[in-house]
Amino acid sequence: QVQLVESGGGLVQAGGSLRLSCAASGRTFSSYDMGWFRQAPGKEREFVATITWNGGRTNYTNSVKGRFTISRDNAKNTVYLQMNSLKPEDTAVYYCAAKTALGSYNYWGQGTQVTVSS
Repeated sequence: QVQLVESGGGLVQAGGSLRLSCAASGRTFSSYDMGWFRQAPGKEREFVATITWNGGRTNYTNSVKGRFTISRDNAKNTVYLQMNSLKPEDTAVYYCAAKTALGSYNYWGQGTQVTVSS
């Protein structure tokens, strides 16, 4: 099992940047693919970005391509989401999640709020 704790959310003006972190417990973090998701008020949770267990491959939803970067440091059991050029529509609770290569996202953090003002 793995436990996930997000941090780094906050209030930022449009055009600004934030860096989210997700710290994982357990010695098997490096065996998990990691993802970031978000949920805006009144909307369903949506995929934002994912990174494979060794950082070799990343994928992003179209709306964040070129603005967000997912990365990980397996020595620190942490995955990051660098968010640049933030827009009001990026406002949401952001969650990190973990899955095995052939599994589903079974492990979730509690979320961190990101609010982008116009």
